[in-house]
Amino acid sequence: MEQIETFINENLMPYAWSFAMAVVIFVIGIWVAKRIVNWSKGLLGKRLDPTVANFLGNIIHILLFMFVVIAALDQLGVETTSLVAIVGAAGLAVGLALKDSLGNFAAGVMLIMFRPFRTGHYVEVAGTSGTVKEVRIFATILHTPDNKVVTVPNGAILATDITNYSEMPTRRVDMVFGVSYSADLSKVKQILQEVLAEDERCLKDPAPTIVVGELADSSVNFLCRPWVKNADYWAVLWDTTEKVKRRFDEAGIGIPFPQMDVHLNKLDG
Repeated sequence: MEQIETFINENLMPYAWSFAMAVVIFVIGIWVAKRIVNWSKGLLGKRLDPTVANFLGNIIHILLFMFVVIAALDQLGVETTSLVAIVGAAGLAVGLALKDSLGNFAAGVMLIMFRPFRTGHYVEVAGTSGTVKEVRIFATILHTPDNKVVTVPNGAILATDITNYSEMPTRRVDMVFGVSYSADLSKVKQILQEVLAEDERCLKDPAPTIVVGELADSSVNFLCRPWVKNADYWAVLWDTTEKVKRRFDEAGIGIPFPQMDVHLNKLDG
């Protein structure tokens, strides 16, 4: 019994104490790191754009987590200098294997630096449209109008065109209305002008454009292009389309269906 007790005291107890302290350091360290990250995001959010604040907060979280892990291993007696060298070598190997992920990280840094969009902007990137919810280290989170969450790799975003629909305060609504060739073009233009003038959401400056844009196969196509505030774009588009149809019906102006004249030649014999 004395030998067992001596063995425990000389061999197991020191390691048990070191292990317990390492667990305490890890748990408390993670708790403190989380508080620091939340505090940092709050402080950065007051002075920086939310996109930048969240991105920097995520980087701070990773760095603090690595610091806590190294501190816990050091308490266990692990040689951290050698560990850093091993991690560096492993990091190089992993980096070569995960070059796409590193590319996404670099692209995320570029997006934060040049800021082609911000949190809350409605954008079209890499073939996907949605409201920017968050720019993370490796990917950007979009919230689509039909309530889906799409994760787009940052590398794919930077490699393609970025269309930001929210950057400018105003937008032009492009509409095309086709009327029959027998319609009074002056009357059509007057109706379109009246519909836009009655809508206070349509801006007077710049003035809307109403012109004959095309003599199509079955219709005369009018281009109707008012300018509106960004937030009014879809409402004006839908309301104007409905109002124009009603006003055309009241005025007896027809909207023709696509048609084709077919001529048959009778062959002799």
